[in-house]
Amino acid sequence: MIFQTIRQQQPLIHCITNYVVANFQANGLLALGASPVMADDSHEVEEMVAIADALLINIGTLNDRTKESMLLAGKKANTLAIPVILDPVGAGATVYRKETVHLLLSAIQFAVIRCNKGELAALANVEWQQKGVDSGEGFIAIETEATLLAQRYNCIVIVTGKHDFMTDGVQSQWITGGNSQMTEVTGTGCLLSAICGAAFSSGDDPYSQLAETLTYYKKAAELASAFTEDIGDIQIALLNALHRLSKEGEASCIL
Repeated sequence: MIFQTIRQQQPLIHCITNYVVANFQANGLLALGASPVMADDSHEVEEMVAIADALLINIGTLNDRTKESMLLAGKKANTLAIPVILDPVGAGATVYRKETVHLLLSAIQFAVIRCNKGELAALANVEWQQKGVDSGEGFIAIETEATLLAQRYNCIVIVTGKHDFMTDGVQSQWITGGNSQMTEVTGTGCLLSAICGAAFSSGDDPYSQLAETLTYYKKAAELASAFTEDIGDIQIALLNALHRLSKEGEASCIL
């Protein structure tokens, strides 16, 4: 099981991420046995990514300083064949975000793009009413646009929501399950993006590893919601569920 494999492999995941979720991402990776590092200064990101197993670029609290670091780290990761994950948080909320995401996509070869449907719309230039960094409202043909995006950038595209869609431009699938409480706290999608980096680097079949990651992340959400109905406890319950899954595997899924 992929979470157990991550615990065995103990990958180092370099996260250039946003300050809203950095602590939760770090603890989530640790819960799975991975090692997080949150280095985002331009003076050290190339050196840091050189010793990492994967790089996460998350634009949630984007600024010019971290933008420079993202470009430096991403290009360095490409030269070393280190997988790079893009989380284009709120990509359509402002012109600055949208322009930056397209710059990143033109300068860096990403292994995975993990987004919600509103962010997919921004990347695909589909009209959409963005609500801050939330997904917002509109209509998009998720399967079609995600497949075209995967083909355009030669990567795996994951669109998460009530149901998750995943494609590498050729094969694709939907993943069901989970719990709505995950949408009521911040950082659950951002944590998934970091875990995708750990999963991608922990074997030789990235597509299958990521599909399994989505499946078991939804299982973790179900376990967490079974433990508590209080929204203030859901993040802790999710960390506990991820920890259990990485140690006990399928046995943890018995509610």
